[in-house]
Amino acid sequence: MSDIEIQKVTAHIGARVLGVDISKPLDDITAAALRTALNEHKALVFDDVDLDDEGQQAFARHFGDLTTAHPTVPAVDGAPNVLPVDSERGRANHWHTDVTFVLNPPQASTLRSITVPPYGGETLIANSAAAYRDLPEPLRAFADTLWAEHTNDYDYAVPDENIDEEQAAQRAQFTSIKFRTAHPVVRVHPLTGERGLFIGGFAQRIIGLSVGESRKILDLLQAYVTRPENILRWRWSPNQLVLFDNRITQHYAIDNYDDLPRRLHRVTVAGDVPVGIEGKESHSIEGDASHYTSVAA
Repeated sequence: MSDIEIQKVTAHIGARVLGVDISKPLDDITAAALRTALNEHKALVFDDVDLDDEGQQAFARHFGDLTTAHPTVPAVDGAPNVLPVDSERGRANHWHTDVTFVLNPPQASTLRSITVPPYGGETLIANSAAAYRDLPEPLRAFADTLWAEHTNDYDYAVPDENIDEEQAAQRAQFTSIKFRTAHPVVRVHPLTGERGLFIGGFAQRIIGLSVGESRKILDLLQAYVTRPENILRWRWSPNQLVLFDNRITQHYAIDNYDDLPRRLHRVTVAGDVPVGIEGKESHSIEGDASHYTSVAA
């Protein structure tokens, strides 16, 4: 415990963790110290990790039960809790929080570098609590009242006629089970009590408003999330692991590495049902994700 060193990377988000070998079981004090650091910094970076898929899963289990890889997308062969984030299977170059279209999205995500391009391929991670604090008071009060519908059947930036057969098949697989869930736009973090904007790419409509009206409001709020001051821009190196709090961040994988291969492995930790500022929980509109995740207490 005394050997842990936490080095801030930016003022609002991100820290590098030194002095912990995460390939070995963590004692309770060390695990608690990492949870405290995650609560404060939202994203933690571990360099020179000696992990395989089993080791990554073992590390993630220190924070809770694991989800399976994804509600609809196949896992790594032989590792049902590991999702391959592979440039050959598509590029997640849109701002999102992982799997918010289900009732209880993951509380935390781990990404481990497998294949890193020689340039580009950074991951952006944004602090949505800092974004909420940045809101002018009238806009903050307005956001406090809003709920949004999140769905995996989201509006794609690229029209159907502009995609090839492989991309069309990937879309069909992603939406093979339709999910729609109502979440508070302002979520209260269950451990810290912080309020954060809980929106991102899967939030498609403000409940009670039209799609057009919703888009204007969501774009306005999203602009605060993606302010440069609230973002960690992480340039991957080999054998790194990034742990981030999925309850109070968004992320974006930059598609700036030409046709070079890029592969990360993702393992996520089961989360709780989001709660708004009045104590009301999210509710499912369509889709059962019990095959994907348990509900964290």
